Amino acid sequence: MCPAETDSPAQLQPDGSVRKTRIQQRRVKLVLDCALDVFATYGFHGATIDQIAAMADLSKPNVLYYFKNKEHIYQALLERTLKGWLDPFLAIDPKGDPITELSKYISTKMDLSFESPLASRLFAMEVLNGAPQLKAALSTNLREIVDDKARIIRVWMDQGKLRQTDPHHLIFSIWSVTQHYADFGIQIEALLGAPPDRSFAKESVVNILLRGLKP
Repeated sequence: MCPAETDSPAQLQPDGSVRKTRIQQRRVKLVLDCALDVFATYGFHGATIDQIAAMADLSKPNVLYYFKNKEHIYQALLERTLKGWLDPFLAIDPKGDPITELSKYISTKMDLSFESPLASRLFAMEVLNGAPQLKAALSTNLREIVDDKARIIRVWMDQGKLRQTDPHHLIFSIWSVTQHYADFGIQIEALLGAPPDRSFAKESVVNILLRGLKP
């Protein structure tokens, strides 16, 4: 539901950008949360602004006040998902113990899969369709971030703290396994006969992925 408070004017930042008020931030989150359900149900081409507005209990002009069109909403959703995945990736501490740091990252990444499966599936569909909305980010910012973390992992390996392997493919493997619990959650539940125990799944994946990295 749309917050009932009367919004206050947005605040101008020193760099000239406009900072959204708390009510505006909540409404943006509301629109994105509702849009995720709509896009997941109808796909990008079948989804409409009217459907998103109705689910958010907002008028169409109100939605368009925050997002100029459907493409803008869709791209904001994808970027929010990518940021949520990258924040714990960026938090990997090069000065920390490698197994501890990677275990923490895997555990956090799996929590995101369990808590936001629709976001992961929407992201996967975007990539499978050629990533038209994310191609620039995937080839620039994301590549730089991955290369940086791969260098950290390589240093750990050269220091004898991890067994030698290819850092990039290690990262890809972590992404594949952790996101599998979101993208193929229905299959996992069908095969297990029940939803997976999150703690047990996280412990199992950490052991499987990192056991072979110990020197």
